[in-house]
Amino acid sequence: MTPGPTTTASPWFVRPPAPDATGRIFCFPFSGGGASAFSAWPAEIGGAEICPVQFPGRENRLGHPHYGTYEKLADDLVEALAPHLDRPFAFFAHCAGALPAYETVLRLAGLGLPTPRRLFVSGQPAPHDAARDRMLTMTEPQLRTELETFLRGRGIEPRPDMIDMGLSVLLRDHAAAGAYRRVERVAVPCPVVVLHWRDDPDVTPDQLAGWRPYSDTVDVRQVDGGHYDFMDAPDGLRAVLTSWQ
Repeated sequence: MTPGPTTTASPWFVRPPAPDATGRIFCFPFSGGGASAFSAWPAEIGGAEICPVQFPGRENRLGHPHYGTYEKLADDLVEALAPHLDRPFAFFAHCAGALPAYETVLRLAGLGLPTPRRLFVSGQPAPHDAARDRMLTMTEPQLRTELETFLRGRGIEPRPDMIDMGLSVLLRDHAAAGAYRRVERVAVPCPVVVLHWRDDPDVTPDQLAGWRPYSDTVDVRQVDGGHYDFMDAPDGLRAVLTSWQ
């Protein structure tokens, strides 16, 4: 696989990466979510094109088979990313999306492909602590309530069919999250910037410090907002995302 220009549309991107972009930020959504998590983001931040990644089994890829495991997701995503690594790029990943993002960086490095200038991790403990996510212990009724609360927090009144579909995606994503085990703390060959959301009650700075063995350079930063406020691309987040090129 050799990075280079391509005109073939890929289901992994809601819009094809622009051939004239000077840089790219590939964005990984959280469990149960999709590329629409970044729909309120601008087309560019700091001159870098925003490229939301669409995992199979949701939104416009609802008919595609679910990825099953983070390892398979990373394997498949490398193929989709390879043609678009011909200019500086970074990864931004929120919550559990940080885990396949991390695995993807390892695979890019193992294949001798370009790796990100930065791996931005938002609101997610380190891979070896991933199984501690409180949502992985929730029952289906509890997850249903969580989804309803999330949608209302975004100004959307949830319909039963909407919740049923969202719960179906979330359960399959949680199965992948629950099966993920990273015992060996392999460092990635790029700096890691770990973001702590000041008003996030579920993820503490101490938990985020667990990322330190995963790179020679790990910077834990605090930004204003709650766990899902990244979806609005607030000024504090944009400032962090302009610092990598």
